[in-house]
Amino acid sequence: MNVTVVGAGAWGTALALLAHQNGHAITLWGHDPAHLAELSAAGANERYLPGIPLPRDWRPEPDLDRAAARADLVVLAVPSRAFRGIASRLAAFAGPVVSVTKGIERHTGLTMCGILAEAMPGAAVAALSGPSLALEVARGIPTAVVAAALDPALARRVQDLFHRPTFRVYTSTDVAGVELGGALKNVVAIAAGVCDGLGYGDNAKAALVTRGQAEMRRLGVACGARAETFSGLSGLGDLVVTCFSKLSRNRRLGERLGGGEPIAAILASTHSAIEGYHTALSANELAAQRGIPAPITGEVHAMLYENKDVRRAVQDLLGRDSKAED
Repeated sequence: MNVTVVGAGAWGTALALLAHQNGHAITLWGHDPAHLAELSAAGANERYLPGIPLPRDWRPEPDLDRAAARADLVVLAVPSRAFRGIASRLAAFAGPVVSVTKGIERHTGLTMCGILAEAMPGAAVAALSGPSLALEVARGIPTAVVAAALDPALARRVQDLFHRPTFRVYTSTDVAGVELGGALKNVVAIAAGVCDGLGYGDNAKAALVTRGQAEMRRLGVACGARAETFSGLSGLGDLVVTCFSKLSRNRRLGERLGGGEPIAAILASTHSAIEGYHTALSANELAAQRGIPAPITGEVHAMLYENKDVRRAVQDLLGRDSKAED
């Protein structure tokens, strides 16, 4: 099968490796032609996956139309803030499209598959999500994720595309739950990083992660997801790795924020997308629209967008009225 991966960052490159290892021909599109040329010449994506050799028979393609014209299946691995724009440029594509981006669109409250349904009406839409740090996947470290589609046959097709001995793919029909779990956990991970930056211990972080999962589930169910999905790979699994891993960009942002760095300086110093920064804005808006209590999301939003002092945010979170556990 001819697979076009749209997005030449760490995750797009790692997934292209998996598909190539399963015998598929790879076309890789990126927004920066110079980066694609560099990747092709070096046989590696040193900017995002340093030290990982790449196959020489990939086809780097800076023209999106040409990249899509060759495709039997498209994998969309671009940042959420660029997702609708790129999907709209692929509006004529009528084959399977797999979103591997974790985010929520501001104002509409749509996940990436929701955007695809609007922007690519002829496509068959699926999502891939779960605890999957790109560098570990590229190194062949054992990983498990979930492929979700309303059509079980499409979910199995995505499973077959990526499933490897070290990359186990499960299937689900709960697209909303799989996508919302992947998006919302990034916000909780920023809060977990703040705990690290403030020097709080394991008790505090465990409490935060547990209550974060409850918050994710509450908002997800209000948006049509199944509650049990948030205990699976795309919920609890992804939440744990993103909150605890040193490779997690979202956790690291929170850690630096908790250590006293201004958010503008943190964002200016990274060339990779930090999805939780954008999701905190859209998730806070979505929770307000749905009337769902989301105190962790609210405090992360306040720290990122309202310049709220991190210690005050923690105090306000801990000072809430006592309640029964949900």
